[in-house]
Amino acid sequence: MNAVLILLSCAVLFGLASFAATYSYGHFARRARGAPSHALPLRPDQTLLDDAATRLTAGRDGQNGLALLSDNLDAFAARAIAARSAGRSLDLMYYIWKNDLTGRLLAHEIVQAADRGVRVRILLDDINTRGLDRSYVALDSHPNISIRLFNPSRARRNGWKRGVEMVLRAFSVTRRMHNKAWIADGRCAIIGGRNIGDEYFAAARASNFRDLDLLLLGPAVQQTETIFDAYWNSAYVIPICALARWRLPRIKRFRRRLARLATGPSAEPYMARLREHVSLSELIDLAERLHWTDEVEILSDPPEKAEGEKQANWLMAQLLPLIRAAESSVAITTPYFIPGDEGVRRLVELVDKGVDVAILTNSLAATDVAAAHGAYAHYREALLAGGVRLYELQPYARKHEISAFGSSGASLHTKAFTIDARTGFIGSLNFDPRSASVNTEMGVLFAQPDLVERMRELFRLDTDPRASYGLTLEKPGGLRWHGLRDGRARHYASDPEAGLARRCFAFLIGLLPIQSQL
Repeated sequence: MNAVLILLSCAVLFGLASFAATYSYGHFARRARGAPSHALPLRPDQTLLDDAATRLTAGRDGQNGLALLSDNLDAFAARAIAARSAGRSLDLMYYIWKNDLTGRLLAHEIVQAADRGVRVRILLDDINTRGLDRSYVALDSHPNISIRLFNPSRARRNGWKRGVEMVLRAFSVTRRMHNKAWIADGRCAIIGGRNIGDEYFAAARASNFRDLDLLLLGPAVQQTETIFDAYWNSAYVIPICALARWRLPRIKRFRRRLARLATGPSAEPYMARLREHVSLSELIDLAERLHWTDEVEILSDPPEKAEGEKQANWLMAQLLPLIRAAESSVAITTPYFIPGDEGVRRLVELVDKGVDVAILTNSLAATDVAAAHGAYAHYREALLAGGVRLYELQPYARKHEISAFGSSGASLHTKAFTIDARTGFIGSLNFDPRSASVNTEMGVLFAQPDLVERMRELFRLDTDPRASYGLTLEKPGGLRWHGLRDGRARHYASDPEAGLARRCFAFLIGLLPIQSQL
C-alpha cells in the first residue's frame, strides 16, 4: 500500500512539474517571438536568378520546371550556386545543419551572399543544435542574417538542465520540424530528403546517404515561400538571439575561418564542382534536364502540427488516398518503413486489386536507425505473404558513388514514391508513425510522365540484386535475402551483414511499445 501511495505521489508531482514547465515555456515563447517577416516580392531582371528563371521559363505559360538531384555532389553544387546567384533573398529551413565540412562550406556561401546585401533567413529544428549556439549567434550578428529555431529548449549551455527540460516537456519536445527547403530569390527552390551535412553530399568517410531532391523553377517556388513564411512566423519558432546568452562573437573572425576552409585541400572536390557548373542553367543541363508541368503542388504539414491535435490537412492524410487509388503500380522508397497493421492491410488490398506494390528500405546493416528497423521487421512476413515486393538496400556504395574521401558505405535516405506511370512525390516524409503524426513534413507532388519514368528507372537501379537484397518468404524456413556481391549470388537466412549485437538490439527495441515515436 505504501509503495502504491509513493508511486501515485511521484506521478502527481511529475504531472504538476510537467504542467508548470510547459506553462512557463509557453509564457517565455510568447514573449520571445520575433517580429513577423515575409518573402520579398519578385522583381523582373533584378538578380542573376531573375534572369535565369525568366530565360528558362520563357513561353512556358505558368508551368513549373523540375530537375532531379540524385548525385550528392550536384546536390551540394545546386545549393551553393543558388546562394552565389542570389541577389535578393535566401530562405532556408532544415532539420539538421551540421558543423562539418559541407555544412561550413554552405555557411561560407551564405555569408558571402549576405555581404552582397542578400537577406538571409535560416530556420532550423532545435533537436540537433546542441553546442552550435556560438556559430549561430555569430551568423545572426550579421545585419542581413536572421536565425530562428523551431520548438527550442531554453537550456542552451547546461546539458543536465536541457535533459530535465526534455523530460518535463516530453509531450511537446518530441515534436520536431523535419522540413527541408532551400529557396533563392523566390525563383528557385530545392526540396527533398537531404539535410545539410557531409553524409548527404558524399563527404563522410564512413558511410554516405543515397538521397534525392527536386530543383524547382516556376510558380511552385512561391508556394514554398508561403510555407516557409508560415513556419517562420509561427508560435513555435524563437530567434536564436532570444535564447543564447553568449558574448556576441565577431562575424569577421567567423567569416575568416569559413574562408580559410573554402580554400583548403578538403574543400577542393566541392570547389571543383562549382568551377564546373558556374551557373544554375549549366548545372541543370549537366545534371538532369528540366521536366515541365503545370501539375505541381508543394504539400506541407502546418506548423500547428506541433500541438499534436490530428487534422485532415496533415501531409500523410493528403497522400494516402492517392496511393489507395493506384491502378497499376506503387513504388515507395523510404529509409524507415513502419506500416503498422493498417498499412499492411491497405498495401495488400492494392495487390489484391492487381496493383504491383514494391517497397525499398534500408537493410539492418545499412540503416542509421536500428530501432526503426526493429519495428519494421515485424511486418515483413505479412507484407511478403500478401504479395508486396520488399527490397532492402545493401550497405555498399556503387562504384560511381564512392565518396570524395573514399567511403564505400551506403545508407538509404531517399523519401519518394511513384504511382502508376504519371504521379510522383519527393520530400522529407518517411513512411513511419513519427512522420505521420509527430514531426512536420513537406514535399513536392507532381504529375509528369517523363520525370516519373526517371524515378522508376532509379528505383530499378536501386532494387537491382547488385544494390539491394530481394526478400522472399520460404515455406518452411521463413525469410530469405537474395543479392549479388562481387558478381556472385548470395543468399541469407538472417539479416545480411548485420552483427549479432545489432540484430539483438533491433529485435529487443522492436518488442517495446514505442512505435509511435519511431
